[in-house]
Amino acid sequence: MSVELDDPARRWYEPGVFTVAPGVHRIPLPLPDELRAVNVYAVEGNDGFTLIDSGLVLDAARTQLEAALKDLGGGLGDVRQFLVTHVHRDHYTQAVAVRRDFGARVGLGVGEQPSLAVVSNPASTPYRHQLASLRRNGAEKVADELTAVLPEESVPHSAWEAPDEWLQPGTVVRAGHRGLEAKATPGHTQGHLVYFDRAACLLFGGDHILPHITPSIGLEPVPGESPLGDYLDSLRAVRLLPDARLLPAHGPVIDSSHARIDELLRHHDTRLQLTAEAVVQGAATAYEVSEALRWTGREREFATLPPRHQMMAVIETVWHLALLEVRGVVTSEERNGTIRFAPASTG
Repeated sequence: MSVELDDPARRWYEPGVFTVAPGVHRIPLPLPDELRAVNVYAVEGNDGFTLIDSGLVLDAARTQLEAALKDLGGGLGDVRQFLVTHVHRDHYTQAVAVRRDFGARVGLGVGEQPSLAVVSNPASTPYRHQLASLRRNGAEKVADELTAVLPEESVPHSAWEAPDEWLQPGTVVRAGHRGLEAKATPGHTQGHLVYFDRAACLLFGGDHILPHITPSIGLEPVPGESPLGDYLDSLRAVRLLPDARLLPAHGPVIDSSHARIDELLRHHDTRLQLTAEAVVQGAATAYEVSEALRWTGREREFATLPPRHQMMAVIETVWHLALLEVRGVVTSEERNGTIRFAPASTG
């Protein structure tokens, strides 16, 4: 590999080291799923590197990270700190492995404490909360199909450990000559942080703002009370920051964080409207609403999605329905262990 200027015409997930700003380099690391890769950003300092996110604890990812840092004139031993945006395995677990071998410090948002406690517990099972939610929302079939493939997706509990620092929202972390403001952005996960370089107008956005896909909502071991409400509030809060170059975790760098935030807000407004319309038309459970909607940018029918994507679709629908209930658009009741929705009375 060699260090190159980032080229928007290039496929973003191709291996390499791509300079996105002076002293800031994008390093795509491979993932064994449809996301293809996660962007790790190396920020140069006088005595080493700060890495924003770390990648999945995976041999191929470690090899590519080592090669990228070598091209930048260093190695894993020159990583001084990881600033992790959130606790998901493709962002956090390689930081733990590198710390064990080389001693780098790891920072993670304080709001991730409940979820980290679960994933690091040997007695916990993947997607426990989500599987229970599927069964309460009419999607028993999806839960059964997903349970059959979960062992293939598991990461050992030992891959997680507590960070060196639980970062509080508002903390300004030094990364070389840069001051990175940790901004709370709950929704994708409760403790998700973005890191804002105000002087350079760079936003390290993690999974909060993605250029080509809409981030999953509440897909974490311990979701908040209203992940979608939190997410929309977080988008609006980041929209109040100066418009910035967006450095996302998945996808290419884009020039305007504001433009993408506006698209995401419009998407969820439309999704809430379509969800409400599905209930009016007779869909009574989150599973039935999910079946009535189209999914992904390709407008796929629910039945064509693989089990994990069906789970994500139903869970997202659950949180859209929950927000509609808070807004007084729909009502719900639980009967025989299944939550059923109906249009709110207008009388």
